[in-house]
Amino acid sequence: MKIDVIEPGVVYHIFNRGNNKENLFIEERNYSYFIFLMEKYLTNVADIYCYCLLKNHFHLLLKIKESTNIAEEKYRKKPYLAFSHFFNSYTKSINNAYNRTGSLFQEHFHRNRITEDGFFKNVVAYIHLNPEKHGFVRDFRNYPHSSYSTFFTERKSFIDKDFVLNSFGNIDNFEAWHCQKEFSTRCKIEDV
Repeated sequence: MKIDVIEPGVVYHIFNRGNNKENLFIEERNYSYFIFLMEKYLTNVADIYCYCLLKNHFHLLLKIKESTNIAEEKYRKKPYLAFSHFFNSYTKSINNAYNRTGSLFQEHFHRNRITEDGFFKNVVAYIHLNPEKHGFVRDFRNYPHSSYSTFFTERKSFIDKDFVLNSFGNIDNFEAWHCQKEFSTRCKIEDV
């Protein structure tokens, strides 16, 4: 299987799951540590638009920065190294904390290029709706390990909220888009 090369200026839906469908997140503190490492490593090379972390898999939507906008020299020509450092760092910490060995993630992380504007909005909604789709919660809006709630707060975040909200037009359209998707059964017309 040929793996897509990570290229500057391209938007990617990145996802992976635990090796042998093993959980990536064993306890609550693991979610916040994953987010800490995501900010530490990936904001150097990418604008992050949204994420969702589930027990045994994760989803990210991001755009690789143009090489001239990447501050660290080591990542300018090889932005994929930031992903390697991120995933290796998380794996080492989980292995140390839970007395395990070997790969935590299944193979290489998967990535799909997002080339159409309309598809971008679908992927944002797909990522945020994932906890409801997989039965982790009855209402995706209540899931704590997703970037969805970030868009409804003034709190500073590494998520590029402005870009995402501009893509939808405004916060009302952002919410409505999520609620109209086929696997969102919890949104009522009066909720939007």
